[in-house]
Amino acid sequence: MNGKPPLPVRLIRATQPPAPTHHFTMRFSSTPRGARLARRLAGERLDAWGVAYGSEPHDALTLIVAELCANAVCHGRVPGRDFRLGLTVARVADGASVGVEVTDTRGEKLPAPAPAPIGPPEPPHDDDGGRGLVLVAALADDWGWDPRFDGPGKTVWATLGTVSP
Repeated sequence: MNGKPPLPVRLIRATQPPAPTHHFTMRFSSTPRGARLARRLAGERLDAWGVAYGSEPHDALTLIVAELCANAVCHGRVPGRDFRLGLTVARVADGASVGVEVTDTRGEKLPAPAPAPIGPPEPPHDDDGGRGLVLVAALADDWGWDPRFDGPGKTVWATLGTVSP
């Protein structure tokens, strides 16, 4: 390695995203309680925006939020620093597209892309972790990370397209 940090998964988006119809952002403490509150509040917001509780998109999005927030707490935590959750719903031709962003302040621990699936993933059976980004990659239409330009850290994002409210 030449001492340079690895490049992000994606630096720019290929197309201009549609104008958001709903946007929510809030900071949470980098604790398990903060991650739990972020997941619950995301579920409430999605339901209020028309992505109904118990629907497949709602369940997928709350799981994506839960995994990204848990990663921010477990791997992106800097003592005394919060993480930020952002949700954006934008109308598209056949429904809506929902974006999830979780920003933490630890820039040296970067998410690794999920391996190309050859078969079902089999992390060691005695491991408690290692499945979060595999779930995010399976549920989201797209995901990646971007460096944070307004301070230290990174933003991990995922999108789920064509959600029918």
